[in-house]
Amino acid sequence: MVILLLLSAAVCGLLIFLYIRIRLEIRSLCLQLEEIRQGSHLELTVSSRQQPLLALCRGLNRLLSARDENHLRHERAEKQLKQNITDLAHDIRTPLTGASGYLQLALECEEPGKKEEYLLSVRRRLIELEDMLEKLFLYTKLTNEAFLFSPENLKNIQVLPLLGDCLLSLYAEFEKKQMSPKISFTSEGFQVRGDEDALRRIFLNLLQNALLHGTGDLSVIQESETCLTFENAVPETADLNPEQIFDRFYKADRARRKGSSGLGLFIVKELMKRMGGDAKAEFNQGKLRILLSFPPLLPPPGADHTL
Repeated sequence: MVILLLLSAAVCGLLIFLYIRIRLEIRSLCLQLEEIRQGSHLELTVSSRQQPLLALCRGLNRLLSARDENHLRHERAEKQLKQNITDLAHDIRTPLTGASGYLQLALECEEPGKKEEYLLSVRRRLIELEDMLEKLFLYTKLTNEAFLFSPENLKNIQVLPLLGDCLLSLYAEFEKKQMSPKISFTSEGFQVRGDEDALRRIFLNLLQNALLHGTGDLSVIQESETCLTFENAVPETADLNPEQIFDRFYKADRARRKGSSGLGLFIVKELMKRMGGDAKAEFNQGKLRILLSFPPLLPPPGADHTL
């Protein structure tokens, strides 16, 4: 009986000891968590070797680590957004300031030939500004995942006339850079399925990208019945990342480029995806290739769809 009482007392003493130990460990964790809440980056620790407490400590450390990573990611994104807004404001202000300056010169000039030259410079910069604002407006639409093309707007479109119209609108820029676009289609009647306005914007963005960043002639090649490629040489110093080239506001060298907002290729990718296609980039041997993959053509009216 005495032995039983002694054993019971020992067990009770052990339980009390463990209870006090656990309370002290929990109190220690609470104090450490309070330090972390106030800005400390310490890792939670416990002196006990009990598995439940160790598991709790490890779980809390994982949660804190994930929180810190999310916070860091958020800070980086916020910093990047501020930088993007600054860059975009600079991009918009550049042609606007140029137009204002040339307009002032035109107002003060009495020589008809010079005045006309100044006014043409104003017009070019306003067109550049209009194009950048249009891209920005389209970007805000594309950031909404609910923005989709209705099926009736996706039609079979003949590529060559639309591409030719886009090239003609940029004829002066190609002449200025002494670039001669080369068009290689297996069929003049080559068609793709898409929205005409979206396809026009895709072509214009790719042509403008080649003008702004390319160093050699541009080639537009029909790869297959549903694939079109834009290819041009880029500077040897360009550090292009095909994985990032379609990111919004992406610029390979962060240099300020006239007329560049970093939205052009992002818009290309998003418009292609919204039309059911895709856009990919390859960079090899100093050449950048943008591959556009379109969805299958619509069957002709009255076609028999039965198997």
